[in-house]
Amino acid sequence: MAVSPVEVNLIPIEATPESFRDYGQIIEASRDGHHFGPSDAQLDLSGGIPRFYIMRLEDRSSGFSEIVHHAKVTQCLGSIGGHAWYLGVAKPSIIEDDGSKKIDDGNVKSGSGGHLYAPPSVEQVRVFRISGPKFVKLNRGTWHAGPLFTDSSVDFYNLELSDTNKVDRTVHDFVKNDGVTFRIDPTEEDNTSSS
Repeated sequence: MAVSPVEVNLIPIEATPESFRDYGQIIEASRDGHHFGPSDAQLDLSGGIPRFYIMRLEDRSSGFSEIVHHAKVTQCLGSIGGHAWYLGVAKPSIIEDDGSKKIDDGNVKSGSGGHLYAPPSVEQVRVFRISGPKFVKLNRGTWHAGPLFTDSSVDFYNLELSDTNKVDRTVHDFVKNDGVTFRIDPTEEDNTSSS
């Protein structure tokens, strides 16, 4: 008889530049003519052809059991129209291996494309609420689940590489590996900065 996964409830944290710092950046509106600086998205699109597109997502409930990362690219996501949405995240865990040392850890895995990483733990997962005219820039390797939302459908703009989801998509399945699934309760919210 299969054992049902344990449901872990996550309280959303409002995404601000400070609260989201360990995962990437929150980019908000700036005046026209403002020069490039640290409040602008610090992108790494050097690994291929950039792809900027609008993706329509439907029926994305506020729960997840898988989380993914992209080891070769930063990714930007934002809702068109400033709809509120949620993103589950965990800190990047890519292991940079220059070949000079032997890595001997049973917890180290090989991701798509051959990079090494440590799987995220249940305790590391956070969920952020993003709303209004802003978008997120995920650092290279940031684990993410979503976008998730309560509306029936939302259009998102997405900036990644043309082949990101074919050659640079590593998945961690929390049900299979940890026996848990995550649930977000949008009626509860932690408005404090947290990491």
